[in-house]
Amino acid sequence: MAANVAHEIRNPLTTVKGYLQFFQKKPDFSNYQEQFELLISELDRSNLIIKEYLSLCKNTARNLKAAQLSCVIQEIYPLLKASANAWSKDVHYSPEITPEVYLDEKEIRQLVLNLVRNGLEATEHGGTISLRTYVKSGEVILSIQDQGKGIPQHILEDMGKPFLTTKENGTGLGLAVVYRIAADHNARIQVDSGLQGTTFNVIFKAK
Repeated sequence: MAANVAHEIRNPLTTVKGYLQFFQKKPDFSNYQEQFELLISELDRSNLIIKEYLSLCKNTARNLKAAQLSCVIQEIYPLLKASANAWSKDVHYSPEITPEVYLDEKEIRQLVLNLVRNGLEATEHGGTISLRTYVKSGEVILSIQDQGKGIPQHILEDMGKPFLTTKENGTGLGLAVVYRIAADHNARIQVDSGLQGTTFNVIFKAK
């Protein structure tokens, strides 16, 4: 029911955005471009919230297949680099040979994108997000480290809860989606955060 309601909200938002873009091109409204941009950006933000909410509440069967975690990351690595460059930052990935794990590749891509996006938002200009895959104690670990200022303790204690955020314009759903995807893969998440940055370790059971 929640998914149906979200879809019903998204449809009129799409219509409103279309009309705003239509009127924005009219000469009669040339003096209101800043207001149009603001309205459209707010609609885009609303759509993002709905998209993340749908991703959080959907309950579909996972298509888990044996795969190399590093291969999934290598496929989206150019996208990660491009996103980082747009922020005047960088992403570096250090792959290691690891055993196969059972993955839904689409879901894992979403998990990585969400964590890297959070890292980019936390890191200052010129900083680097470091990704690594490796094996420890027979488990396959995906590590994503930023160079931000750390996460407050009260947020760490409730990490992964929906709508919990420290960002002025954050939805509080991105990390909730990450934790949901990890749970669906029987993986666990460990977070190490301090003044030098935050590291998310997603720990998978080897095949």
